[in-house]
Amino acid sequence: MFENLTDKLTGILNKLSSKGRLTEGDVDEALSLVRRSLLEADVNFRVARDFVSAVKERSIGADVLESLSPGQQVIKIVHEELTSLLTGGDHSLTLSSQAVTPIMLVGLQGSGKTTTAAKLALDLRRQGHKTLLIAADLRRPAAIQQLETLGKQLDVPVYSEDPKSSTVVKVAKNGLEKAQQLGVNWAIIDTGGRLQIDEELMQELAEVKKAANPQEVLLVVDAMTGQEAVSAAEGFHEHVDLTGLIMSKMDGDARGGAALSITRVTGVPIKYIGVGERPDGLEVFHPDRLASRILAMGDILTLIEKAQDAVDEKEAAEMEKKFRQANFDLEDFLGQIQNVKKMGSLSSVMEMIPGMSQMAKKMPMGDLDDGRVERIEAIIRSMTPQERQRPEIINGSRRRRISRGSGTTPQDINQLLNQFRQTQKLMKQMAKTRNPMSLMKMFR
Repeated sequence: MFENLTDKLTGILNKLSSKGRLTEGDVDEALSLVRRSLLEADVNFRVARDFVSAVKERSIGADVLESLSPGQQVIKIVHEELTSLLTGGDHSLTLSSQAVTPIMLVGLQGSGKTTTAAKLALDLRRQGHKTLLIAADLRRPAAIQQLETLGKQLDVPVYSEDPKSSTVVKVAKNGLEKAQQLGVNWAIIDTGGRLQIDEELMQELAEVKKAANPQEVLLVVDAMTGQEAVSAAEGFHEHVDLTGLIMSKMDGDARGGAALSITRVTGVPIKYIGVGERPDGLEVFHPDRLASRILAMGDILTLIEKAQDAVDEKEAAEMEKKFRQANFDLEDFLGQIQNVKKMGSLSSVMEMIPGMSQMAKKMPMGDLDDGRVERIEAIIRSMTPQERQRPEIINGSRRRRISRGSGTTPQDINQLLNQFRQTQKLMKQMAKTRNPMSLMKMFR
């Protein structure tokens, strides 16, 4: 998520912060590069222009340029302006005063509405709410079956009708009646995909909205489509008055232009972001947290929330203790990898730790995908208890034995040990400071 933009922005800002004093020319030069980076990330031209203008206006004052750490002040301003750029009203779902709160999901074909509907139901259940999924996509042959399959997997009830003898409006109305009978809190209506320029289908959507009277009308947009997602949001908002957006497939978008442009252009707030194919791959949207991730400052609050779901309280307390004291060994490292896997893809978790996403690129093993994680597990399991506790004793003969037992090479063992030592170094640094901005200096 945002890999390309994060690399460029952190490089520009780190260079700026390395200077003892800043001139207006230094700021202009850096912001020119920032603007170019935003445009290359497919950010809307006007949005990029206004963002850079706002940062410059706040950065060239005497209180910034003459401060003891002007570079850090500029980074702080960039973070605040990024947060403002991503902010757009109420980013949470609103529960109505009625017995059942309807949510209508709309969007283009292939945007991920059906899977997002199931993910949303799971997230609402985590919050203690009961949900009914309503299969109102009668045009795509496999849509009803797909939603019913997802409902069974997650143990969420699904209401559906025979598409040959029903209409979308009828399914929505009957589904809401069923929701009242079941006593659920939310009813999620999964509508069929359509183009915003198809007047007939958009009129059908308006009729569904009138019949269901949803509290929330959420557009599911594929983040990987860039500015096309922004155009789709404008079109749907014009026809059905959207209340929020769900950015799907965010983990597959290395640029991030749609997420950075869409709220400023449409005025519609992002409420969730999709970060993987797993049922739990849906995150509540927090503008300040995403801004921190973009600048490689991490997202400790979201990490803690995910850890609370994946790890019991006792394990979490022990993990935090070792994390702060930086005295963990390879046995602990293996246990933490197992816990991390419960929280989603390793890359998504690493970007929540301040500086970790940048450090991962400098590690000999490079990007840690699931295959590499499996090799790490195999390597550590092939070690003796003594080797896990004291990895410094692992010499050439031990490496060869471990590589044979794990089906890897001695070079893989070296890479793991180097990574482990660098991770220890990061943990020791984090134990000394909680300021994510100072951590960025480690990766210049």
